[in-house]
Amino acid sequence: MEVDNTFLTILGTLAGILILSGWVEQIIKGYKTKSLKDISKYLMILISAGAALWLLYGFIVDDVFIIGTNLAAIILMVTVLIMKKQYEKAANN
Repeated sequence: MEVDNTFLTILGTLAGILILSGWVEQIIKGYKTKSLKDISKYLMILISAGAALWLLYGFIVDDVFIIGTNLAAIILMVTVLIMKKQYEKAANN
């Protein structure tokens, strides 16, 4: 089956936007409330590890959408983890 490159570009871009927008919303909510206590650090670590493997896969198959989405996802997840740690530390003081 032949797939149009424009369709693939739109599909990859939309997939990346949808996946990443949840993390952006979580960061905004956490920043406003100064709390990420309901976010499991183990979930975040496992998702980050999965994104790192997807990033490696993206480099191997040379897919810009996989690379870009997972690089951005890792950055956003690390941001959430850092915020979570800082807010928990502040709450314990």
